[in-house]
Amino acid sequence: MIRCHQLIKNFSSKILELDFHHRHNQRMKIFPKQLNRPYDVFINHRGIDTKKTMTGLLYNHLVRLGLNPFLDSKNMKPGDRLFDKINDAVRHCKVGVAVLSPRYCESYFCLHELALMMETRKRVIPIFYDVKPSQLQVKDDGSRPVEELKRFQWALEEAKYTVGLTFDTLGGDLSEFLTITTDAVTKNLLEIEEEEEYIQTE
Repeated sequence: MIRCHQLIKNFSSKILELDFHHRHNQRMKIFPKQLNRPYDVFINHRGIDTKKTMTGLLYNHLVRLGLNPFLDSKNMKPGDRLFDKINDAVRHCKVGVAVLSPRYCESYFCLHELALMMETRKRVIPIFYDVKPSQLQVKDDGSRPVEELKRFQWALEEAKYTVGLTFDTLGGDLSEFLTITTDAVTKNLLEIEEEEEYIQTE
């Protein structure tokens, strides 16, 4: 019974992937691959917690699907202006993946990226990676202006109350979780494309 359930799950995942590939190929005929092509997915993360595990592998999974994801270590080069590059990538992406980890809230850039995704009303998939939502807090250490602190706290609360995914490195299967995450990303991208097609036909 368990094997049958797994086969059905794998089959459904493959159908979703094939549907996405078809739509992606159709889109690429109109919008061929080029250097200034907008990013499909923005991966927001704390590098010290996840770059060598979750986020690097997720980036590779998405690239293999033919997507154009943004990950700072992969898409930025010496000479790039940090805020210009990151802000532009967030504003033009369709889906954001926020990998919330134990030291996430210690990073100004993590919180800034998250706030910008929320402010620009992107679809954000939160991933609670080795951390519970209740453990994520923006602390006031006196170094940030009050308005900026409120902005970060608001964005974090928005992420906490968005349906997301949870992964525990002690007992989780990373390979299976990456497949689940990739499916969630492609499903959201498909829904966005369908909404855009509907708006265009009205």
